[in-house]
Amino acid sequence: MAYLKGHWQLLIILVVVFALWSTPIVIPLKILIVFLHELSHAAMTWATGGEVMEMSISAQQGGHVISRGGSRFLILTAGYLGSLLMGVGLLMAALRSTADRMVVALFGAMMILVALLYMRDFFALGFTLATGVALLVMSRFLSNNINDMTLRLIGLSSLIYVPYDIFDDTIRRANLRSDAYMLAEEFGGPTMMWGALWLILSAVVIFWCLRHVLGQDSNLRFASFRKSE
Repeated sequence: MAYLKGHWQLLIILVVVFALWSTPIVIPLKILIVFLHELSHAAMTWATGGEVMEMSISAQQGGHVISRGGSRFLILTAGYLGSLLMGVGLLMAALRSTADRMVVALFGAMMILVALLYMRDFFALGFTLATGVALLVMSRFLSNNINDMTLRLIGLSSLIYVPYDIFDDTIRRANLRSDAYMLAEEFGGPTMMWGALWLILSAVVIFWCLRHVLGQDSNLRFASFRKSE
């Protein structure tokens, strides 16, 4: 009971997101997690010496990265697990630092930069630019606590969405041309094997996050919705 009392705000976020999961209200949040998924592919492309030619996300919660070079195995593996780690990173920034406005501003600036450099179609460009601008405005005009809560919302949503997406894309619909499907085509093994492995790894990451990141009390004390001068 004491543990629940120390994290009641995070539990409320989880309950609200779960309750609205199948409604249009949560769709922008889901698309943002898809953006993190595609960004993870792009980041691994750069990290392994490749070049990103194009990046896209869709209103149907899909997306793609067109790249050249780099480690194909690591690039394909990076999508689900990378977006989960990014979500954990945003959650850690909210819970373990006071630089929430700075983190939100950097996140917004990064989205704008990615949009201008790599997004080609109208929806992807519009969504990414609009979200990036909204994050910059939030970091400038709203309080540190509101920015903190935004990071918590995105981070927790990633922890919810990624395991569900892995199961849905690679196990429940193993015939779907997912990252695991392409990994199986190019490196062997069944699609469900790669999906199950990613699901186990995501569970380990989530367990570690719950055990080592939350602490005894994660609740915020709200004084103002506007940023303090």
